[in-house]
Amino acid sequence: MSLTPRQLFSTLAHPLRLRAVLLLQSQGELCVCELTHVLKTHQPMVSRHLAQLRKTGLVTSRRDGLWIHYRLASDLPEWATAVITAAADTERTHATDRHVLASMSRRPDHAC
Repeated sequence: MSLTPRQLFSTLAHPLRLRAVLLLQSQGELCVCELTHVLKTHQPMVSRHLAQLRKTGLVTSRRDGLWIHYRLASDLPEWATAVITAAADTERTHATDRHVLASMSRRPDHAC
């Protein structure tokens, strides 16, 4: 993957994209409905930001019936993974987002 630092930081400059990436880093894979719940915004906006993350190559997606699941791209450069991990350790909203996700009822495992 040919992700540059400028592309990474430009893409993560938007708070919703940063929060989504940090959640994916800590959770592995999430459905759009989970991200919509945690980010407390409308599904079309979440999908638009996820499309930008996909276009940059930060995330990949897979369809499972009606749901689309996202995860961090497996071919991210080591330096990018290190930046994302460091951000997850220091971003204050990340702990709150993880808590909101953990308390979400009807997660996709059980049906969105």
